[in-house]
Amino acid sequence: MKYNSFLICFLSFGFAAGLKADALILKDGSRVEKSDMKIVNGKISRMIKLPNGASAEGTLDVSQISSLDWGEPEEMSNASALMAQGKTEEAVEQLKLGKVFFEALKSVPGNWYLDIYLAYVDALNQAGKFEEVIKLMPDLKTQSLTETQKTKLQIMKLDIDRQTSSDYDLIVSQAEDILKQTSDSSVAASIWGIIGDIYMKKKDYERALLSYLRITVFYGSQVQKVPDAEMRAAKALVKMRRYADAQKFFARLIETYPGSAIALSAEKERAAIGGMKNEDQLPLDAAAPAAGATPAPAAPPSEAPPAAPAAK
Repeated sequence: MKYNSFLICFLSFGFAAGLKADALILKDGSRVEKSDMKIVNGKISRMIKLPNGASAEGTLDVSQISSLDWGEPEEMSNASALMAQGKTEEAVEQLKLGKVFFEALKSVPGNWYLDIYLAYVDALNQAGKFEEVIKLMPDLKTQSLTETQKTKLQIMKLDIDRQTSSDYDLIVSQAEDILKQTSDSSVAASIWGIIGDIYMKKKDYERALLSYLRITVFYGSQVQKVPDAEMRAAKALVKMRRYADAQKFFARLIETYPGSAIALSAEKERAAIGGMKNEDQLPLDAAAPAAGATPAPAAPPSEAPPAAPAAK
């Protein structure tokens, strides 16, 4: 009986403690719960209980706030779930809302502004909004970042170089240097995506395929990265003329992420190669080039990729 009473008290205390998350801590020691505040156009307001029991809305200056008691913002967890469903555009909108909210609190200790800002730019990049990413990079570079955040920014810069530079060997070398220095699975997953894209540009499709598959096999816990990695792997298979294998990838994307932008893209890609077999499954006369046609260039030789670092 005493044990049961103790357990109930313990659980009640834990439950009550959980309810205290997501609040502003004012300099007078009082708390303003998230449900009792809002931020509109950068201005903070709160609900105040009047002596007669009624409520009124009052303004709150950021100078009155000593810190934030805030768990991971719901916009970040929502965005991660949306990315895992292949819904990148929706994830971008969620993160944009979070960025606007925390921007008004960015000078307050315990704020999530820079984390959500970086996540927002990363999502923009995955959504293919390259020009918007370029515009935001100079501002990101001026921020006071932690070492972890600096690494994430370095990855973003590397990804921009991947899209704007032709010095592919240098980019791969820099990417591999980051891999050697990190045990963070989210960082490693991002790096392997960049390496895969470089190999695609070099027309080394087999190494590109293996790079993308590392994300799905070794870093599957980074669920927001998996749909994009699977799509890129399928496109590498198409370039390798493994059409039947690519169709299986596209079919899985359509089935796993129904209604998403990535599923719609997979439908178009699958339609373009519908019914085609892997090149090594074709009869010899079908695989041979037509008379007078220029033979397709041979696929580059495969090299064993570097060993994958352990996922965190």
